[in-house]
Amino acid sequence: MGKRVAVIGAGPSGLAQLRAFQSAKEKGADVPEVVCFERQSNWGGIWNYTWRTGTDEYGEPVHCSMYRYLWSNGPKECLEFADYTFEEHFGRPIASYPPRAVLWDYIKGRVEKAGVRDQIRFSTPVRRIEYNEDQQNFSVTVHSLAEDRMYTEDFDNVVVATGHFSTPNVPKFDGLETFNGRVMHAHDFRDALEFKDKNILIIGTSYSAEDIGSQCYKYGARTITVSHRTAPMSFHWPDNWEEVPLLTCVDKNTCHFKDGSSKEIDAIIMCTGYLHHFPFLPDGLRLQTDNRLWPLNLYKGVFWEDNPRLMYLGMQDQFYTFNMFDAQAWYARDYIMGRIQLPDLETMRQHSQAWRDREEKLEDDEQMIWFQGDYVQELIDETDYPSFDVEGVNKTFMEWEHHKHENIMTFRDNSYPSLMTGNPQPAHHTTWLKAMDDSMESYLKSG
Repeated sequence: MGKRVAVIGAGPSGLAQLRAFQSAKEKGADVPEVVCFERQSNWGGIWNYTWRTGTDEYGEPVHCSMYRYLWSNGPKECLEFADYTFEEHFGRPIASYPPRAVLWDYIKGRVEKAGVRDQIRFSTPVRRIEYNEDQQNFSVTVHSLAEDRMYTEDFDNVVVATGHFSTPNVPKFDGLETFNGRVMHAHDFRDALEFKDKNILIIGTSYSAEDIGSQCYKYGARTITVSHRTAPMSFHWPDNWEEVPLLTCVDKNTCHFKDGSSKEIDAIIMCTGYLHHFPFLPDGLRLQTDNRLWPLNLYKGVFWEDNPRLMYLGMQDQFYTFNMFDAQAWYARDYIMGRIQLPDLETMRQHSQAWRDREEKLEDDEQMIWFQGDYVQELIDETDYPSFDVEGVNKTFMEWEHHKHENIMTFRDNSYPSLMTGNPQPAHHTTWLKAMDDSMESYLKSG
């Protein structure tokens, strides 16, 4: 019997793995049987929007942390697939900051072209994985939700591609139980119109803090207060924004902050990040890390060092996204197919530690972007993933950073040339602040 590979998750990382094997098959290689298990009823991972929060129709935790009106917060040119361009998908250049529906359509387009949907078992979360030392394989127990049936199958390799932006990290603050408004984590945020004319407090300084705050501003929130633990974001915010130190306690609708100030607030949105969460894995196989550019115990950022038959995709903190997942998936594929040999454990650990030591010295976003670019380059140099202009991606990220610091509310109105085709991309027909309709139809119409 041939080799079998389990891929867990059909989001951008898991789909990259399916496409990597299909690409090898297309070129005449003999590839293993690949089975992908997906908890949701459709593919796209976090880009697969649902109105649901909390639990889904089967009582499963809702994976989606996506909200209506979300537009890409980085240039699409930095995440473009090297083997399937936006221009191939849409038939023409399009503006650089598409809304969610456009990106979802693009992700789907590549795997529809690749014809890999029949390898995915939808509505089938993985419940347990065990490694069988004697057989040197994994027993993967899954739950078919539609049939409400559990079953177990054996696989030679497992690729964990479940993402790490779906299990919210929710801190505790004194007095929240007396708060008279809405308290939620960004994971459950769906619609900025809910906060029209409200005074909102955002806790955190991550991308979701700046973006959810910007959404609420765009759709008419009265005031936006952002509370930080370490340092303010320090963008040029509109007049009704204020940055304050950390929330210390809540008393009914009054929020008190570390500098002694206080404010009347209608809703609190915690943009306090996510947890790497793999409840289906035993301790000996489970990645335990905070969100950082170089998690330890993963050789090349992919292979579980104590047992490289287990791989993880997309577990890094991210500037690079889709094309980094591709670079990882192609490398994982080549290892599984015997094209790449891994060194001994000691050498793997030294390699990982060298990258971690470099990560520890990074001082700002620019250095972090070049660090991740170097990582992607190292991976693509060793596989047949189409080489692309990593330095050009880094430079586009630099421009993006500068545009954000010039004006956080207009950075999405810029456009950049494609790093894959070299073609300039048009400006969008409507500025982001005035574009209230986030549908694909509205985005793609010209003029």
